[in-house]
Amino acid sequence: MITPTRLAVWATAAGAPVALLLGVFLPRLWYAGLAWPAAVVLLTLIDALIGPNPRRAQLHVTMPKSAPVGGDADARIEVVVAGRSAPGWCEVALDGDPLLLMTDEGRLWLPLDGGRGEGALPILAIRRGAARVERLWLRWRGPLGLTWKQAQQPAALRTLILPDVRPVRESGARIFERHALQGLLAQIDRGDGADFDALVEFRSGMDRRAIDWKQSARHQKLHAKEYRSERNSQIVFALDCGRQMSEPVAGLPRIDRAVSAMLLTAWIVLKLGDRVALHAFDSRPRIASGLITGSAAFPELQRLAAEIDYGSDETNYTFALTNLTTALKRRSMIVLFTEFTDLTAAEFMVRAAARLVETHLLLVVVLRDDELEALVEAEPQSADDVTRAVTAAALLRDRHLVLLRLRHLGAHVIESPYGQVAERLVAAYVDLKRRDAL
Repeated sequence: MITPTRLAVWATAAGAPVALLLGVFLPRLWYAGLAWPAAVVLLTLIDALIGPNPRRAQLHVTMPKSAPVGGDADARIEVVVAGRSAPGWCEVALDGDPLLLMTDEGRLWLPLDGGRGEGALPILAIRRGAARVERLWLRWRGPLGLTWKQAQQPAALRTLILPDVRPVRESGARIFERHALQGLLAQIDRGDGADFDALVEFRSGMDRRAIDWKQSARHQKLHAKEYRSERNSQIVFALDCGRQMSEPVAGLPRIDRAVSAMLLTAWIVLKLGDRVALHAFDSRPRIASGLITGSAAFPELQRLAAEIDYGSDETNYTFALTNLTTALKRRSMIVLFTEFTDLTAAEFMVRAAARLVETHLLLVVVLRDDELEALVEAEPQSADDVTRAVTAAALLRDRHLVLLRLRHLGAHVIESPYGQVAERLVAAYVDLKRRDAL
């Protein structure tokens, strides 16, 4: 495809005043005023004919096979423009996708050396799913700068945007060591647990309440019962994927922040020998997995997390949590990731939580609403700012009241900035395990 450049358009338009002046002052030579635009048109045709043919240009784009949500990646671009008078620069454009945020709307200028050039276009994955690029464009200016020579070609490029497991790879081992989990295993595996392990000879420093007097009388020596911690506790991650959890926080939806924190915590849980299940819901249950155990099962959990979709329905806590309670046959620790702004929905959540805590250990995780806090703390400059601050303060007050009611019911609550939620959740799990509260 050949199209005129901005230079050609302005050069043609510049001949209009000349033609007008000739028509006014030299009416007999009015036709001479057409020489300027005719010359520009002729030069434009010559510029279109010389130089490489757009149909022979080669454009090859390589997209990453997968990328973590919220992570950066590069689209590798290779261009070959064969022919005489090869351009020194060319512009490449990629078809956009709502799951990707591309630099300069997917456009990239590439320098060419002998008609060949390579480059990388930075892209940012902002939503999970399968991102597709179905069309590519390549163009360059002719030798005279009066025409764009443009080539267009279809493409079938696909990038899978998966849950972010970078915290597991980068900080999983560090968090594991920070909480001394290996020492925790050795410490609570014996002596402080709830399951009977062995009968041992009583030693100084042991709890006297552990003495088994019948066995001591039989052996004529003090013997005590040694216990071990339960290694197969059930940890159920319940993720609210409704409308409010799909809203962004610092550029990423809340549900993606929750999934990342859940995966890191689940990796720690599996390392400690407990079992994990995943339950995702909005207006109704969407994903309900069975219990898995062992570090080798982590990829399966990651696959299930990748299937969690962004919901647009309001969350039905009563239906989802009642369904979850029915599926659990023994006491479990339920980690509920959610978000609420409507007091009516929050009331249903509190009622559902009240039924859960009768049998299970409930841990509610919410992300701190930095936007509301910023409105409250900002210095007002106008009456509208005062109105926004008062409204934000009322919403925060209602939010804190709901969290306080959950604590009074016996639920554990974590309200954390998005960047610290994973570490705080791991710390809460480790603390509850150390106290044999699971």
